This record gives sequence, structure tokens and C-alpha cells, in this order.
Amino acid sequence: MVDSLRDQLLKSGIVKQLKDEKRQQQPAPRPHAPSAKGKPPHHKPPHQPKPARKEGEIDLAKAYAIRAHTEAEERKRAEQEAAEQARLKRERKAKVQKLLEGQILNKADGDQVRHFEYGGKIRRVYVDANQLADLNAGKLGIVQNAGRYLVVTQTVAEQVREIDSHLVALLVDPAAVGVDEEGIPDDLMW
Repeated sequence: MVDSLRDQLLKSGIVKQLKDEKRQQQPAPRPHAPSAKGKPPHHKPPHQPKPARKEGEIDLAKAYAIRAHTEAEERKRAEQEAAEQARLKRERKAKVQKLLEGQILNKADGDQVRHFEYGGKIRRVYVDANQLADLNAGKLGIVQNAGRYLVVTQTVAEQVREIDSHLVALLVDPAAVGVDEEGIPDDLMW
């Protein structure tokens, strides 16, 4: 009959021998003297040496410190870039504002509506008949500034485009678009 592995180990004495070795490694239990509060004293586990690190491995705490330092540098660099972009945007806005002073041709009594696409939406500006013809011919342009659409000359619109092209809402290129007999560009025929 075949003995189980356990029976074979017990017969050979290896199992008993292993149990004896484990008992020798464990410290003998000490009697606990109660402390002043009635709790047993705190025992430190036996000091075990740190496992030897392989070459090229770094300590976990050191790795976390390096990671935290790198993330802090990246945050600081991103903040500096954002601040620089904000400063440049303020400078462009101030230049455009200065350029537009005294150059705005909007009329309060404009009776014609000129529709145009800007920012993915259809916008409108009120102009008179002469301004409408000049807008359609490319002699005038429309610039967006501080939430308003301002009618300006072609040269002012081109100067604004050089500073910040996103602010030019409408500047018709007469060579690129055909104009009908009424002065309306072909792209506005609906």
C-alpha cells in the first residue's frame, strides 16, 4: 500500500526535524509584566536586515521624491508658460485697442444689415448702403473687439490681422470672390 507523502515524511523524521528548527528560530515567550495602565509592554519585532538591492535599483522613498520633484517642476513650467501666454494676449489686445482708436466707422443710423460668419455662427452688423457696397467690395472690413463688431478700413483690418488674425471677422478679398451687379459677393447668395 502506498503511504501518503505526509506519512512518508513523518516516518523519515524530516517533518519533526523542521518543526524543531522553527521552534529554535522563534524566541521563547517571555512573561509579560503589566505596565502602569494594565497593558502589556510593546515589543519590537526582531531587527531584520534590509535585503540587499541589486545594482541599478533605487530606494522607494527616493523614487517618490524624484517623482514629486519632477511633477513640481512640470507644474511650475506650465504655470510660467500660461503666464507668458496671458501676457502676450494682453499686449496684443492693447495694440489692437490702440490701433482702433478713432478708426471705427460704425454708424448708429445704419439701415442695412450685413450678415457674416464668425466663430461658427452667423453674425450681423448694421451699416448704410455705401458701407455695405464697400464691405462687399473689400474696401472695408469688420473686426471683433470686446464683444462688438466694428467696421474699419481695409488697411486697419489688415493691420489687426497682423497682430491677431482671429479678431478679423470679415475682410472680403475681391479677387477671390465674384461680385454680382448689386455689389453682393457670390458666397452670400442664398
